[in-house]
Amino acid sequence: MDKDYLPFHPNPSKPTYQAPAGAVDAHCHVFGPADKFPYHPKRKYTPCDASKDQLFALRDHLGFSRNVIVQASCHSTDNAALLDALQTAGGLARGVAFIDDSFTIDQLQTMHDAGVRGVRFNFVKRLVDSTPKDVFLSIAEKVKTLGWHIVVYFEAPDLEELIPFLNELGTTIVVDHMGRPDVAKGVDHPDFERFLGFMADNENVWCKVSCPERLTLQAPDYSDVVPFAKTLVERFPERVLWGTDWPHPNMKSHVPDDGHLVDVIPMIAPTTELQQKLLVDNPMRLYWA
Repeated sequence: MDKDYLPFHPNPSKPTYQAPAGAVDAHCHVFGPADKFPYHPKRKYTPCDASKDQLFALRDHLGFSRNVIVQASCHSTDNAALLDALQTAGGLARGVAFIDDSFTIDQLQTMHDAGVRGVRFNFVKRLVDSTPKDVFLSIAEKVKTLGWHIVVYFEAPDLEELIPFLNELGTTIVVDHMGRPDVAKGVDHPDFERFLGFMADNENVWCKVSCPERLTLQAPDYSDVVPFAKTLVERFPERVLWGTDWPHPNMKSHVPDDGHLVDVIPMIAPTTELQQKLLVDNPMRLYWA
Protein backbone atom coordinates (compact mmCIF):
# COMPACT_ATOMS: atom_id res chain seq x y z
CA MET A 1 0.00 0.00 0.00
CA ASP A 2 1.01 3.64 -0.31
CA LYS A 3 3.33 4.90 2.43
CA ASP A 4 0.78 7.45 3.66
CA TYR A 5 -2.22 5.13 3.36
CA LEU A 6 -4.12 4.62 6.63
CA PRO A 7 -5.35 1.03 7.08
CA PHE A 8 -8.87 0.50 8.42
CA HIS A 9 -9.58 0.26 12.15
CA PRO A 10 -8.35 -3.11 13.45
CA ASN A 11 -10.86 -3.37 16.28
CA PRO A 12 -13.93 -1.17 15.80
CA SER A 13 -16.21 -0.66 18.78
CA LYS A 14 -19.57 -2.32 19.17
CA PRO A 15 -22.11 0.40 18.40
CA THR A 16 -24.46 1.57 21.12
CA TYR A 17 -27.16 2.11 18.51
CA GLN A 18 -28.94 -1.07 17.44
CA ALA A 19 -29.94 -0.99 13.78
CA PRO A 20 -33.36 -2.35 12.80
CA ALA A 21 -33.62 -5.94 11.60
CA GLY A 22 -32.51 -6.28 7.99
CA ALA A 23 -30.37 -3.13 7.99
CA VAL A 24 -28.19 -2.54 4.92
CA ASP A 25 -24.71 -1.02 4.75
CA ALA A 26 -25.30 0.55 1.34
CA HIS A 27 -21.78 1.79 0.63
CA CYS A 28 -18.65 -0.27 1.24
CA HIS A 29 -15.79 -1.77 -0.75
CA VAL A 30 -13.56 -4.80 -1.12
CA PHE A 31 -9.89 -4.42 -2.05
CA GLY A 32 -7.99 -7.44 -3.32
CA PRO A 33 -6.44 -9.43 -1.80
CA ALA A 34 -3.88 -8.24 -4.32
CA ASP A 35 -2.32 -11.65 -4.81
CA LYS A 36 -5.67 -12.90 -6.11
CA PHE A 37 -7.26 -9.70 -7.46
CA PRO A 38 -4.44 -7.33 -8.52
CA TYR A 39 -4.91 -3.57 -8.44
CA HIS A 40 -5.03 -1.75 -11.76
CA PRO A 41 -1.59 -0.72 -13.06
CA LYS A 42 -2.76 2.87 -13.68
CA ARG A 43 -4.48 3.30 -10.31
CA LYS A 44 -4.23 6.65 -8.51
CA TYR A 45 -3.63 4.97 -5.14
CA THR A 46 -2.71 1.58 -3.68
CA PRO A 47 -4.80 0.57 -0.64
CA CYS A 48 -4.28 -2.12 1.95
CA ASP A 49 -6.09 -5.36 1.23
CA ALA A 50 -9.65 -5.44 2.61
CA SER A 51 -11.24 -8.80 1.91
CA LYS A 52 -14.83 -9.95 1.57
CA ASP A 53 -14.46 -12.06 4.72
CA GLN A 54 -13.36 -9.02 6.73
CA LEU A 55 -16.26 -7.02 5.30
CA PHE A 56 -18.84 -9.66 6.18
CA ALA A 57 -17.37 -10.02 9.69
CA LEU A 58 -17.72 -6.25 10.16
CA ARG A 59 -21.32 -6.40 8.90
CA ASP A 60 -22.16 -8.93 11.61
CA HIS A 61 -20.22 -7.05 14.29
CA LEU A 62 -22.11 -3.82 13.57
CA GLY A 63 -25.50 -5.56 13.64
CA PHE A 64 -26.27 -5.22 9.94
CA SER A 65 -27.70 -7.85 7.60
CA ARG A 66 -26.67 -6.87 4.07
CA ASN A 67 -24.08 -4.95 2.06
CA VAL A 68 -23.99 -2.93 -1.14
CA ILE A 69 -20.41 -3.23 -2.39
CA VAL A 70 -19.18 -0.43 -4.63
CA GLN A 71 -16.33 -0.96 -7.07
CA ALA A 72 -13.48 1.41 -6.23
CA SER A 73 -11.20 3.14 -8.71
CA CYS A 74 -8.05 1.22 -7.66
CA HIS A 75 -9.48 -1.88 -9.39
CA SER A 76 -10.73 0.16 -12.38
CA THR A 77 -12.99 -1.89 -14.70
CA ASP A 78 -11.75 -5.25 -13.42
CA ASN A 79 -14.73 -6.13 -11.24
CA ALA A 80 -13.47 -9.62 -10.32
CA ALA A 81 -13.07 -8.95 -6.59
CA LEU A 82 -16.53 -7.39 -6.44
CA LEU A 83 -18.17 -10.28 -8.29
CA ASP A 84 -16.36 -12.83 -6.13
CA ALA A 85 -17.70 -11.14 -2.99
CA LEU A 86 -21.23 -11.05 -4.37
CA GLN A 87 -21.12 -14.72 -5.31
CA THR A 88 -19.96 -15.61 -1.79
CA ALA A 89 -22.55 -13.52 0.03
CA GLY A 90 -25.50 -15.88 -0.40
CA GLY A 91 -27.83 -13.17 -1.65
CA LEU A 92 -26.94 -10.79 1.18
CA ALA A 93 -24.94 -8.39 -1.01
CA ARG A 94 -25.54 -6.33 -4.11
CA GLY A 95 -22.96 -4.50 -6.19
CA VAL A 96 -22.23 -1.28 -8.04
CA ALA A 97 -19.71 -1.87 -10.83
CA PHE A 98 -17.27 0.34 -12.69
CA ILE A 99 -17.35 -0.27 -16.44
CA ASP A 100 -16.39 1.34 -19.72
CA ASP A 101 -18.13 1.39 -23.08
CA SER A 102 -16.54 -1.89 -24.20
CA PHE A 103 -18.78 -3.99 -21.94
CA THR A 104 -21.41 -5.94 -23.86
CA ILE A 105 -24.99 -6.55 -22.84
CA ASP A 106 -24.12 -10.22 -22.29
CA GLN A 107 -21.31 -9.25 -19.92
CA LEU A 108 -23.63 -6.92 -18.05
CA GLN A 109 -26.27 -9.66 -17.79
CA THR A 110 -23.68 -11.96 -16.22
CA MET A 111 -22.88 -9.22 -13.70
CA HIS A 112 -26.59 -8.70 -13.06
CA ASP A 113 -27.01 -12.40 -12.33
CA ALA A 114 -24.20 -12.10 -9.75
CA GLY A 115 -25.97 -9.20 -8.01
CA VAL A 116 -24.80 -5.98 -9.68
CA ARG A 117 -27.55 -3.37 -9.81
CA GLY A 118 -25.74 -0.18 -10.78
CA VAL A 119 -22.65 1.48 -12.21
CA ARG A 120 -20.55 4.26 -10.75
CA PHE A 121 -19.50 7.41 -12.57
CA ASN A 122 -16.64 9.12 -10.76
CA PHE A 123 -16.13 12.84 -11.41
CA VAL A 124 -13.60 13.47 -8.63
CA LYS A 125 -10.61 14.58 -10.66
CA ARG A 126 -7.97 13.54 -8.12
CA LEU A 127 -9.18 9.92 -8.29
CA VAL A 128 -9.83 9.26 -11.97
CA ASP A 129 -8.93 10.52 -15.41
CA SER A 130 -11.52 12.54 -17.30
CA THR A 131 -13.98 10.49 -19.35
CA PRO A 132 -15.90 12.11 -22.24
CA LYS A 133 -19.56 12.67 -21.41
CA ASP A 134 -20.73 10.79 -24.52
CA VAL A 135 -19.06 7.64 -23.16
CA PHE A 136 -21.04 7.98 -19.93
CA LEU A 137 -24.24 8.48 -21.92
CA SER A 138 -23.53 5.36 -23.98
CA ILE A 139 -22.98 3.34 -20.80
CA ALA A 140 -26.20 4.74 -19.33
CA GLU A 141 -28.19 3.52 -22.34
CA LYS A 142 -26.79 0.01 -21.90
CA VAL A 143 -27.46 -0.31 -18.19
CA LYS A 144 -31.01 1.02 -18.51
CA THR A 145 -31.95 -2.20 -20.28
CA LEU A 146 -31.22 -4.08 -17.05
CA GLY A 147 -32.98 -1.58 -14.80
CA TRP A 148 -29.72 -0.48 -13.18
CA HIS A 149 -29.18 2.89 -11.59
CA ILE A 150 -26.14 5.17 -11.76
CA VAL A 151 -24.09 6.19 -8.74
CA VAL A 152 -22.29 9.50 -9.19
CA TYR A 153 -19.40 10.83 -7.14
CA PHE A 154 -18.49 14.51 -7.34
CA GLU A 155 -17.51 17.41 -5.12
CA ALA A 156 -19.91 20.22 -4.30
CA PRO A 157 -18.37 22.99 -6.45
CA ASP A 158 -18.73 20.79 -9.55
CA LEU A 159 -22.48 20.15 -9.27
CA GLU A 160 -23.62 23.29 -11.09
CA GLU A 161 -21.65 22.28 -14.17
CA LEU A 162 -22.81 18.66 -13.95
CA ILE A 163 -26.57 19.20 -13.58
CA PRO A 164 -27.39 19.43 -17.31
CA PHE A 165 -25.44 16.22 -17.97
CA LEU A 166 -26.99 14.38 -15.02
CA ASN A 167 -30.43 15.33 -16.29
CA GLU A 168 -29.58 13.67 -19.59
CA LEU A 169 -28.96 10.26 -18.02
CA GLY A 170 -32.66 9.46 -17.80
CA THR A 171 -32.43 6.87 -15.03
CA THR A 172 -32.28 6.70 -11.24
CA ILE A 173 -29.20 8.51 -9.88
CA VAL A 174 -27.64 7.96 -6.46
CA VAL A 175 -25.26 10.68 -5.28
CA ASP A 176 -22.38 9.56 -3.08
CA HIS A 177 -21.72 11.23 0.28
CA MET A 178 -24.26 14.08 -0.01
CA GLY A 179 -22.34 15.54 -2.94
CA ARG A 180 -19.41 16.26 -0.60
CA PRO A 181 -20.50 19.60 0.87
CA ASP A 182 -18.00 21.89 2.55
CA VAL A 183 -19.38 21.74 6.09
CA ALA A 184 -17.52 24.88 7.09
CA LYS A 185 -19.89 26.84 4.85
CA GLY A 186 -23.05 25.67 6.63
CA VAL A 187 -26.32 24.21 5.37
CA ASP A 188 -27.48 27.61 4.08
CA HIS A 189 -24.58 27.98 1.66
CA PRO A 190 -25.56 28.15 -2.04
CA ASP A 191 -23.59 24.96 -2.81
CA PHE A 192 -25.72 22.84 -0.46
CA GLU A 193 -28.89 24.71 -1.37
CA ARG A 194 -28.14 23.82 -4.99
CA PHE A 195 -27.88 20.16 -4.08
CA LEU A 196 -31.17 20.27 -2.16
CA GLY A 197 -32.78 21.95 -5.15
CA PHE A 198 -31.39 19.33 -7.49
CA MET A 199 -32.96 16.57 -5.40
CA ALA A 200 -36.24 18.47 -5.07
CA ASP A 201 -36.45 18.99 -8.82
CA ASN A 202 -35.64 15.37 -9.70
CA GLU A 203 -37.61 12.56 -8.03
CA ASN A 204 -35.23 10.03 -9.60
CA VAL A 205 -32.26 11.39 -7.58
CA TRP A 206 -31.29 9.66 -4.32
CA CYS A 207 -28.30 10.30 -2.07
CA LYS A 208 -26.13 8.58 0.51
CA VAL A 209 -25.94 10.40 3.83
CA SER A 210 -22.59 8.77 4.43
CA CYS A 211 -18.97 9.63 5.16
CA PRO A 212 -19.08 12.18 7.97
CA GLU A 213 -15.47 11.15 8.56
CA ARG A 214 -14.52 12.61 5.15
CA LEU A 215 -16.45 15.84 5.59
CA THR A 216 -15.89 16.78 9.23
CA LEU A 217 -13.49 19.48 10.34
CA GLN A 218 -13.32 18.16 13.89
CA ALA A 219 -12.62 14.41 13.71
CA PRO A 220 -13.53 12.17 15.33
CA ASP A 221 -16.49 14.29 16.44
CA TYR A 222 -18.84 14.41 13.46
CA SER A 223 -21.42 16.82 14.86
CA ASP A 224 -20.60 19.45 12.23
CA VAL A 225 -21.81 17.05 9.50
CA VAL A 226 -25.04 16.06 11.26
CA PRO A 227 -27.11 19.09 10.13
CA PHE A 228 -26.41 18.29 6.47
CA ALA A 229 -27.36 14.63 6.69
CA LYS A 230 -30.36 15.29 8.96
CA THR A 231 -31.70 17.86 6.50
CA LEU A 232 -31.56 15.34 3.67
CA VAL A 233 -33.07 12.48 5.69
CA GLU A 234 -35.98 14.62 6.87
CA ARG A 235 -36.62 16.31 3.52
CA PHE A 236 -36.23 13.23 1.30
CA PRO A 237 -36.96 10.25 3.57
CA GLU A 238 -37.79 7.91 0.68
CA ARG A 239 -34.57 8.61 -1.23
CA VAL A 240 -31.72 8.36 1.25
CA LEU A 241 -29.25 5.55 1.95
CA TRP A 242 -26.50 5.04 4.52
CA GLY A 243 -23.16 3.23 4.41
CA THR A 244 -19.93 2.83 6.32
CA ASP A 245 -17.58 3.41 3.36
CA TRP A 246 -15.41 0.64 4.85
CA PRO A 247 -12.42 0.30 4.52
CA HIS A 248 -12.33 4.10 4.18
CA PRO A 249 -9.88 4.50 1.29
CA ASN A 250 -7.61 7.55 1.18
CA MET A 251 -8.49 8.86 4.62
CA LYS A 252 -5.76 11.27 5.72
CA SER A 253 -7.03 12.85 8.96
CA HIS A 254 -7.77 9.78 11.11
CA VAL A 255 -8.82 6.13 11.11
CA PRO A 256 -12.61 5.98 11.58
CA ASP A 257 -14.14 3.65 14.15
CA ASP A 258 -17.02 1.97 12.29
CA GLY A 259 -18.94 1.44 15.51
CA HIS A 260 -18.79 5.17 16.15
CA LEU A 261 -20.05 5.85 12.62
CA VAL A 262 -23.08 3.65 13.30
CA ASP A 263 -23.77 5.65 16.46
CA VAL A 264 -24.17 8.79 14.32
CA ILE A 265 -27.26 7.28 12.64
CA PRO A 266 -29.85 8.28 15.28
CA MET A 267 -28.48 11.83 15.18
CA ILE A 268 -29.29 12.15 11.46
CA ALA A 269 -32.42 9.97 11.47
CA PRO A 270 -33.95 10.73 14.88
CA THR A 271 -37.13 8.61 14.66
CA THR A 272 -37.56 4.86 14.28
CA GLU A 273 -39.62 5.49 11.14
CA LEU A 274 -36.81 7.47 9.50
CA GLN A 275 -34.24 4.85 10.56
CA GLN A 276 -36.34 2.07 9.06
CA LYS A 277 -36.57 3.88 5.73
CA LEU A 278 -32.90 4.86 5.68
CA LEU A 279 -31.46 1.47 6.63
CA VAL A 280 -33.99 -1.08 5.42
CA ASP A 281 -36.88 0.03 3.23
CA ASN A 282 -34.99 2.30 0.83
CA PRO A 283 -31.98 0.06 0.10
CA MET A 284 -34.19 -3.02 -0.18
CA ARG A 285 -36.42 -1.25 -2.70
CA LEU A 286 -33.47 -0.04 -4.76
CA TYR A 287 -31.27 -3.14 -4.67
CA TRP A 288 -33.38 -6.21 -3.87
CA ALA A 289 -36.86 -5.47 -5.27
